[in-house]
Parts: sequence; structure tokens; C-alpha cells
Amino acid sequence: MKLNFEYHDVTASKRLEQLAQEKLDKLENKYDFIIRGDVFFKTENTSSDETGMICSIRLSAPGPRLFAESNSKNFEAALAETVNDLQRQLSKRKEKMNTH
Repeated sequence: MKLNFEYHDVTASKRLEQLAQEKLDKLENKYDFIIRGDVFFKTENTSSDETGMICSIRLSAPGPRLFAESNSKNFEAALAETVNDLQRQLSKRKEKMNTH
């Protein structure tokens, strides 16, 4: 799977890219119909210390694109939550593909 990384108001990080690559590779191994992914990291000024680091992932696969986004106190937690959301969406998509 080809991955594109975009950073908004954040400096690029090889460590974040490697972490995202590892997590998305696991998804790709389980769901081989994923074509590509776009990963976005951005910061947002919030009044809460528990939010502000946002990770968004858009996956291209047969059918409508899959998208998930989460907001947390650090990018690692936001990434993990976003990947979990995508896992659920991919599971539903695979079920629909198998029933046809």
C-alpha cells in the first residue's frame, strides 16, 4: 500500500511515519483490498490539555473511501484510536464484500 503523509502546523517526524506505517501494514495484511492511504497530522489550539493533536487517515479501497479522525493529547494515542476506527470500518466492508 502506498502511503502519503501530510503535516499541518507540525514538523515532519520519521518516527510518526514509521509508527503509522507499521499499524497500517497490519491492516493491509488482514484486508488486502486496501489500495492506498493518506495520513494527516495536525495540531489545534484547544482549551483542554487532553486534546489538540489530531490524526486523520483516509484509505482508498473498492467502494466509498474510508475515513477516520481522532483528537488526543499526543499523536501516538490519536493514531492508535484512528487505526482502531478504521479496523471496525474495514471489518464491516469485508463482511459486505463476502455476502455478495
